[in-house]
Amino acid sequence: MPAAQWLLHNDRPVIEIVLSGSVGQDLVRSVIADTGAGARREVFPLILDENDCLRYGGTLMGHVQLGGAYTGSFPVYAMNIRIPQLNFDEPVPVVGVSWIPPGFDGIAALKFLSRFHYGNFGHPDYFGLE
Repeated sequence: MPAAQWLLHNDRPVIEIVLSGSVGQDLVRSVIADTGAGARREVFPLILDENDCLRYGGTLMGHVQLGGAYTGSFPVYAMNIRIPQLNFDEPVPVVGVSWIPPGFDGIAALKFLSRFHYGNFGHPDYFGLE
């Protein structure tokens, strides 16, 4: 059994991350786990709504040029990301966008997922990380 697992959302794999910031309380975000989003060596491991980046302590690092589902220049923020079940608490570069796929709060790209072992671990209705 993985250290952290979540039910699929609309038959898609998700993970929950926690944003902490200057607003005083944590915000749990359900992000789609998408190994097809970006390459392992990309600058960005996560894509979130830019408003979340600004409200939860994002420090502007610069901009990145994307081509694909998101095309154009987008801001990259340094953000503290936590996954409590894994004792993961690290600053992560996050691309801020104005539109996220409906039903999700963001996208965990391959660069983020490849930090962990991931999959359904024999449970077809779940997605997990360890």
